[in-house]
Amino acid sequence: MATKVQHGTGEQGGPDRTAPTIQTVQRAALILGSFTVGKPHMSLNEITARLGASKATAHRYTKALRAANLLRYDERTSLYSLGPQVLTLASAARAGLPIVAAAEPYMEELVRRIDETIVLSVWDGESATVVRSVDNTEHMVRISVRVGSRLNLTSSAQGRVFLALLPPEQVPVLPRSVRRSAELTEELDAIRLHGLSVNSPTVNGVRTIAAPIFEGDKISGTLAIVGTAVTVPDDVKSPMAQALLETARALSQRLGTSDGTPNGG
Repeated sequence: MATKVQHGTGEQGGPDRTAPTIQTVQRAALILGSFTVGKPHMSLNEITARLGASKATAHRYTKALRAANLLRYDERTSLYSLGPQVLTLASAARAGLPIVAAAEPYMEELVRRIDETIVLSVWDGESATVVRSVDNTEHMVRISVRVGSRLNLTSSAQGRVFLALLPPEQVPVLPRSVRRSAELTEELDAIRLHGLSVNSPTVNGVRTIAAPIFEGDKISGTLAIVGTAVTVPDDVKSPMAQALLETARALSQRLGTSDGTPNGG
């Protein structure tokens, strides 16, 4: 008995109604993905151009995304930006990263060992972003670092570690930044040599030491000690710096690096 093949049908043999839904999701994702750190605001005309549809269609999508708090609209400037719900989703996404779950016990142990705030950061494509922070508990001064904070590439210890170890094509600002600062050039060389950033500028009495975390031969994050300039020494050979380095290497081994350093170095 011959079977008639009906194209464009769903699993139940009826018309395939999933295609319009998929297109809706794809278009919404395209709009949201058009916003970047370098371009946090867009006009309706720009969104329409990105969408490749009519202005009326683009307006319907922006209206729906605003209703879901995924977009916000500034009537004064007539510009759109990402809405507050995106922050909630971003936090949930960061919390679900495998490196966060893997790092948790290592961070807790390091806090007990040195009693300073420990911070885990990952590269978000443009900067180091904090995904987990475990605060110190015993000091008179307690330092907290907000999860979701985006750290300066050239002045933060975590940013400098990424600058030193990421492939140059992933950090387009690197050549310009290095040319402008002899101190930064020396620090990046020292990070590659020692596996630690200990000479980042002290801001408001706070000092940070950072070490890279690797998955295979690629850097996947940084682990950092954040404390005061009084309690955190600016010395690559200090017991505190070495404790951080040991922990970062152990975590890297947990994530699949043979000896906790890139290329077995």
